Amino acid sequence: MTQSSQPNPLDYQSPPPRQSLISDDLAYILPMGIFLAFTWSGTCWPQSYPAGYAVKAALTAIALAVLWKHYTRIKWNAIWLGLVVGILGTVQWIGMQLWLQRHFAFFAPSPDAFNPLTYFHNRELMISFIAVRMISATLVVPVMEELFWRDYLWRQILAPNDFRLAAVGEWSVVSLLLVSGIFSTVHGIWFPTAIVWGLMVGLLLVYTKSLGACITAHATTNLLLGMYVLRYHAWAFW
Repeated sequence: MTQSSQPNPLDYQSPPPRQSLISDDLAYILPMGIFLAFTWSGTCWPQSYPAGYAVKAALTAIALAVLWKHYTRIKWNAIWLGLVVGILGTVQWIGMQLWLQRHFAFFAPSPDAFNPLTYFHNRELMISFIAVRMISATLVVPVMEELFWRDYLWRQILAPNDFRLAAVGEWSVVSLLLVSGIFSTVHGIWFPTAIVWGLMVGLLLVYTKSLGACITAHATTNLLLGMYVLRYHAWAFW
């Protein structure tokens, strides 16, 4: 008589979860890296700026969509406050930059700022580029930047070994100052204006604990700033 075999408990254990090819850290860094790389290439080859900007916007949006599962779940509370901060931020950005330009030659606008009115000889292409520029600045850039600056980097400063151990919007004067300062470095000679704007949105984050409010503020400022650029042909503000 043969002895019945006992089931092996190991046969019923779930297989270990597969490791993602991209870490959470890289998922936050990659869209920003794509955006900055194409921004730099636009300064090196200005004649290809419109095509480069369209590709930059598309690749950044695709990266965000593909990597979305890695990101913190965005809370959309205090949207109204984000709108208020975005409007105030527009007034601050334009007003402060114009004041700096009037009083300090260092901050004078570049005469080489890209002007779609003179670049394009085809009206439809010009309108298409302006549409892509506005959509990117209002919908893609705010999500990408707020996820990187005020979600990832803010928490990375608080918890260097694992940023996920820090809460979204957790108060830290070091994070507030460092994130605002580093944020300003990618804005060239606009850095004083960008620091003040970054402090405003950083305080909004701390007060609301809402990335959605920060994205709303960023989108509002970018939208209104774009409208100002188109209305007054102040291309240096783009």
